[in-house]
Amino acid sequence: MNSSIQHRWLASGFALLVVLGCKRTESEDSTGASEVTPTVESLRADNTKKNERDRDGDTVTPGDQAENDADRSITQRIRQAVVDKDGLSTNAKNVKIMTANGVVTLRGPVQSAGEKSSIASIAQTTEGVSRVDNQLEVAANEPSKE
Repeated sequence: MNSSIQHRWLASGFALLVVLGCKRTESEDSTGASEVTPTVESLRADNTKKNERDRDGDTVTPGDQAENDADRSITQRIRQAVVDKDGLSTNAKNVKIMTANGVVTLRGPVQSAGEKSSIASIAQTTEGVSRVDNQLEVAANEPSKE
């Protein structure tokens, strides 16, 4: 087979995989339960309300991160400790951490109350932190612990 034909087959195969991978599908597991795989479009976050809230100027955003060495160092040490902590979700490892004059603001979604308190504890025990404003939001679908 010449190179041009091989490239066409590869491109066709890739296009087919992309189309199949983005389609909403339903499958059954061995118990007969049906599982729905969401489409790419249904997984996109809609942060419109949060973005509107953040535009009012009263909300601390990453743009408010102080540029002095002490505050940047605090933020870097907290971020490194959060990323290195085993058991945290990807969302938890990507929360916003902003420091200004020793005051740390934590914002973003986490999977559980445990993650929220774990990240706040890391921030509170970091040298140079005078106060922590914990605005982390626990995901609405957290399973109840009854």
